[in-house]
Amino acid sequence: MSVSNQNMLQGSLFRGIVSYTVPIILTSVLQLLFNAADLIVVGRFCGSLSVAAVGATGAITNLIINFFIGLSVGAGVTVAHAIGGHEDRAVHCTVHTAMPTALLSGVLLTVVGVGFSETFLRLMGTPDTVLPLSAVYMKIYFGGVTFTMVYNFCAAILRAAGDTKSPLVFLSIAGVVNVVLNLVFVRGFHMNVAGVALATTISQGISAVLVVIALMRRTDACRFFPGQMRIYPPQLRKIVRIGLPAGIQGSLFSISNVLIQSSVNSFGDVFMSGSAASANLEGFVYVCLNAFQQTAVNYTGQNLGARQYGRIYRTLWICLGLVTAVGVGMGTLVWALGPKLLSFYITDSPQALSDGMLRLGMICLPYFLCGLMDVSTGALRGLGASFVPMVISVLGVCGLRILWIYTVFQLPACHTPFWLFLSYPISWAVTFVIELLSFLAVYHRMARAQ
Repeated sequence: MSVSNQNMLQGSLFRGIVSYTVPIILTSVLQLLFNAADLIVVGRFCGSLSVAAVGATGAITNLIINFFIGLSVGAGVTVAHAIGGHEDRAVHCTVHTAMPTALLSGVLLTVVGVGFSETFLRLMGTPDTVLPLSAVYMKIYFGGVTFTMVYNFCAAILRAAGDTKSPLVFLSIAGVVNVVLNLVFVRGFHMNVAGVALATTISQGISAVLVVIALMRRTDACRFFPGQMRIYPPQLRKIVRIGLPAGIQGSLFSISNVLIQSSVNSFGDVFMSGSAASANLEGFVYVCLNAFQQTAVNYTGQNLGARQYGRIYRTLWICLGLVTAVGVGMGTLVWALGPKLLSFYITDSPQALSDGMLRLGMICLPYFLCGLMDVSTGALRGLGASFVPMVISVLGVCGLRILWIYTVFQLPACHTPFWLFLSYPISWAVTFVIELLSFLAVYHRMARAQ
């Protein structure tokens, strides 16, 4: 392994987990800044209607791409298992199977996203005042979505190998480019949402190229040789076995979020603007929490390959403790600074600012519950038990939210934003408890069979 890799099989778990997770947090924050820069620039120079237009695309975009992002999770876990078991040939085959899988996924997503953008947005009940701008943003975004797929697959491989710093460097470079191009396209060329979408696509292309070069320059089994790309059936089967449930789970999560977004749309474009700005701020809290899920996946995966069950168990509880501390701290901080932060996005609507604060209070403050749920899910996936968390999450999060929307939310007294957003913390808490119990059951069964 190269010297930049984190050793997950030896040494202090607490220090190792912290040093491994911090670059993931910083990388994820930079990745989220792509969308934040979009919203801030259009909010400053184009108005709240353009903010609503960009925000309206988030739920449906995630619904479409999350299925394939799940396959990148499968690739990362497969690499982690092979590295932990010192199976260099399996690592090589997985890397060279993952790349064509990423490329094919990107092409398919481009066809679907570009061809059906307006149809999807209409099905979500996007208002006519917002729909044309939203459709333009989606079409340009999906025109370059192959870059997103390549980056996510390659970054998953690097993290599975213990390298969380390289993706941070690459996203830093791409993030600066994105901000500069946003200003050039929107303020200089008056391209509105088309400008921010084009800037995001170009910056994602830069990050994809850099991460591929990083894999090509490695000196271990993860090194990528473009001429050796092919589908290796055993590795593809394992990627699909682990990644397919993760992708289905992500897509079904997005379906519930699409229903939430459709309900948000029913309150009008002013509320949509406040909700979109709030959702972007929430995203910064979420990615800090989700970083611990990625850590749990890869630490569990490598230690499972090495049959070090004691480290697997300790990894779970360390990640749960850290994600709680970060979630409570970050959620409270963002909520407390909410009025000032929201004003960066919205400059022309006091009502939209008020609506954004309502959402922040309902989601940011209890966000640590989502972190607990995600860590438990990640630990299960690291054990290779991807189907179990999928079923639990589909029923506990998606099922509960959908049931909530069609029962509680339909009551006249409860048809308000407060009751709509209350479905989030309730679903997180219920799902976490079940995921944790499932992990303990699977873990003890594996440990006894050792």
